[in-house]
Order: sequence, then structure tokens, then C-alpha cells
Amino acid sequence: MKLSCAFLQLSLAILYQVGHNQVLSLDNGLALTPPMGWMHWERFRCITNCTEQPNDCLTEDLIKSQADKMVSEGYRDAGYVYLSIDDCWMAKERDNKGALVADPIRFPSGIKALADYIHSKGLKLGIYEDFGKETCQGYPGSEFYLGQDAQTFADWGVDLLKLDGCNADVNDMKTGYEAMGEFLNHTGRPILYLCSWPAYVQKIAALSDYTAFKKTCNQWRNFDDIEDSWDSLYSIIDYYGSNQYNLSAFAGPGSWNDPDELIIGGFGLSPNQEMVQMGMWAMMASPLFMSLDLRDVQPESKALLLNKNLLAINQDPLGKQGLRLWKINKAEVWSKPLSKPGSLAVAIINTDNQGAPRVFHLSPAELGLPQVPKYNMTNVFTNKHDGPYMFSQSIKFIINPTSIYMVIAEPS
Repeated sequence: MKLSCAFLQLSLAILYQVGHNQVLSLDNGLALTPPMGWMHWERFRCITNCTEQPNDCLTEDLIKSQADKMVSEGYRDAGYVYLSIDDCWMAKERDNKGALVADPIRFPSGIKALADYIHSKGLKLGIYEDFGKETCQGYPGSEFYLGQDAQTFADWGVDLLKLDGCNADVNDMKTGYEAMGEFLNHTGRPILYLCSWPAYVQKIAALSDYTAFKKTCNQWRNFDDIEDSWDSLYSIIDYYGSNQYNLSAFAGPGSWNDPDELIIGGFGLSPNQEMVQMGMWAMMASPLFMSLDLRDVQPESKALLLNKNLLAINQDPLGKQGLRLWKINKAEVWSKPLSKPGSLAVAIINTDNQGAPRVFHLSPAELGLPQVPKYNMTNVFTNKHDGPYMFSQSIKFIINPTSIYMVIAEPS
């Protein structure tokens, strides 16, 4: 799409000529730890028939109800502060000035009023657009409107933009995503920038530029969308384990790899599998965006989402992405350095989905722990403290099928 690329280059030239003093690259001071919040897509998708599905229909009332629960049920105070609307919030056409408009039936008060409501709750509003001609669900895209849309979002009081990449030429994405990042900075409003750019170019090695992703985006998707199933969940974990050295080097304060939303509290995972996702998203220093109906949450799921040990691992200021140490016979061990000197988070996953619980006998050395005389360990799920264990000592772990054992290990 040469016309598209030429337009973007012209837009950038105009932007530089306005004499704006800000550095025109990602320097927004946001996401110093992995962002946390709620996103509607995995749970509510593009449900827009409010007659047939009034309780699940994407409306301003649905978004407000989730905001209310984020506050009353303790999610906001635990750190989940972004509430993000995904695709299908718009009207099918822009207005006569080319501006985006919220669907007048489902969002009659408009996005500015919704943002004001969200802010009154101590939360931040996120919104969705697409770099292409249309969004993935056929709503107006931002192609040719990047600067106008960025200013519209800022004027509405938006705090986060997720920019998808459907219906776009992958060869234009570097220019386009960088341009949108610069337009967002140019508004003067701090807007967290979530890019889908890497996910669309990952199969084209020449276009997969993690240095550019890191410079441009606060977080970026780089693999398939998560589905509500164990197979989908584990495929993402395995992708990160298999490509960890290509990914972890670029993760850290301000910029994060994004394996997609938390499906805890949905329909497809067992309680043990929910533990795996929450544990591994903590280990991988992943953004934590819940996608469930907060009006109806099982106590076990809520306890996982609010687990203080897991959130502390995820939000550790060192910002290191955990790495897979080994994978043998449907078992694997991951390790994540923590900011407290000598401390690490360690996860052991049993990926076998058949049979009885498995017994593992592993020493601190096999868990990737540095050699010190003794270790104490804290089970992150139960908060039970064990130890001290000698460095050469064998430790027994019993792990259910498709489940996880996870500890914080500290020198004794």
C-alpha cells in the first residue's frame, strides 16, 4: 500500500514541523511495572445484539458495572487500574468531520462521559482501534486518521490505546505504529500504548524488529490470541519458553511482552489450570488484564487474581522476565530473579493432562538456584513457609496434572 506509506510519511513531516518540544518516541513514563487491568474481549467479544443477550451486550452499562466491581471487590486496590474496551464500541461510520463516534445506541452518553465515570472510580479507561482500513470486526480503522484519532482519544480522557493490525499491509506497520506512538506523545496526555504490530510480522523475520517494538510500545502482542482452553494457554507458555532469549532481552520497565488476557474465571480452565496461568503470567512479567465477568466470579478465581505473592512477583521492580530452565517428560522448571538480593521465584509445571499427581524430587541446583548453603521457600499459593533446605538436598514436590507448584526461594 504505497499510498498509505506515503501518507504516513507526510503525516510525520507535518508533525515534526509543528515545533512540538516533546521527544517523538516512546518516553511516556508509563508501565514501569507490568500494567494491570480488565479488558472486555476474551469474555464478551463482539456481542452487540442487546435484545438477545442483554446481560453480555457491549454497552456503557456493562463497562460501568465492571468498573463498579473492580472497586467494590478489591481489584483496583490490588493494582488492576486499567479498564479497557476492545473492538466493536464504535459506530459503523465516522462523523462528517472524520471523527470516530461511539455507537449511539450502546454508548449513548459517549466515551468522554464514560471516561469521566471511570476516572471518578479511581480507574483509567482504555480503548481499541486498528491500524488498518477497518478493525478486525469491520468498524472504522485509523488508516489516514492516525493523528486525528490520537487527539480524539486524548480529548476524551482515554488512558490506554490498544492498536490492532487487521486489514493492513504488514510492510506499512513499522511506519504506522511508530507514527501513532508519536501522535499519542504529541497530544501531551500520558496514554499507555499497546501494540499488536509484532504479532502480525512475527513470521517475516526482516520485519520482526524488537528494538523498534521496545522503543515504540509499552507492551506488545507477539503470538496468537488466547482462547478459553488449556491447549491455547499452554501453547502460549511454550512459545515463550521456546523463544525466551529472543523475547526476555527486550522486556523491562516501560516495555513488556504481552501473552494476552487472563482467562481465569472463564469457562474453559480447571482450577489447577487457572493456577498455571496466573503463576506463569507472574513469572513472565506479563501485563495482567483480566477478561471475565466481575459480576459473577468463583471465590477460587478471585483469590488467585488477588493473590499478594503472585502480584508481588509480577510487579517486582527489577522487571525481569522469567526463563524456562528445562523441559523434560511433560515437566518444566522456570526461574525469575527478584529484586531482593539472592531471591528468585521458581515454578514447576506438570503439563501431563492424564493420570494421577506426579512426584518430583529436585534439589535447589536443579531448580536453578545459586549455590548458597541453605534456602527457605514460600509456597506462593498457600503462603506456607518451608525450609531451610541444604543446597544439595532433594526436595519433594507433588503436582497435579496440568498444574503448577510455585515458590519464592530465599537464602537462609
